[in-house]
Amino acid sequence: MATTLVYPTTTITCIIHHRFISRPPPALFSKISSSNNRNHLHLTKIRCTIGGGGGTRDDDNSTTTTTDNDSSGSMNDLLLKTAWYASELLGIAASLFRSNQNTTTTPIIIMNNGGSSSINNVIDRSIIVDTIKQDFQRSYFVTGAVTVDAYEDDCEFADPAGSFKGVARFKRNCTNFGSLIHKSNMKLMKWQDFEDKGIGHWRFSCTMSFPWKPILSATGYTEYYLSKESGKVCRHVEHWNVPKMALFKQLLTPRRGFWSK
Repeated sequence: MATTLVYPTTTITCIIHHRFISRPPPALFSKISSSNNRNHLHLTKIRCTIGGGGGTRDDDNSTTTTTDNDSSGSMNDLLLKTAWYASELLGIAASLFRSNQNTTTTPIIIMNNGGSSSINNVIDRSIIVDTIKQDFQRSYFVTGAVTVDAYEDDCEFADPAGSFKGVARFKRNCTNFGSLIHKSNMKLMKWQDFEDKGIGHWRFSCTMSFPWKPILSATGYTEYYLSKESGKVCRHVEHWNVPKMALFKQLLTPRRGFWSK
């Protein structure tokens, strides 16, 4: 038997099952049937579905688990964002002590056939793609040797920790991050072309110059969305194939053999 109760904002559907059993188990809802045999129980079980979500709720365990997972995810995001902004500020501070001789030069786009590919001054897609691939050879993530002419001035840059706009800020962050690295290795593994974007799959590892010499290692891919008006990159979205907190833990883990020194 099914009973449905409807309130202004909540629908509760209850399904009532009846069955006879020979021995009394621990049950929340039960009553003794005195019609035939006093050793038998007439068990009534009520299961209710709340809110039309399609699930049946017998207790509060599912709600508690969901709440705990949400809280844990929010805390992980907060820690990652805190570490991201802290590294940005640390990079800015380190740049104040960096010699001007170590400042990276800004590559420029080398146009084929004298420049743009159309009368609308849209840069040819192949030129942008070749430029990005050349930037990978320069490990632009950690050197700051990025070709800013391949990006819109207000290009959006996003990664698992957050996002911001401005190619100048991106170049500065990459340059400053590079000053915190002892050595690094970055390689473009595969390139894919789509209608509105290109995707570069990469592999990256580095040893940080912190006293405990942590090692960061990851694979991932970056989406380069191209503007229809200029042909330049208007969105640069990084995806890391490691859990968010794994990167944070790598940053805090001393290099193997560090404590034996």
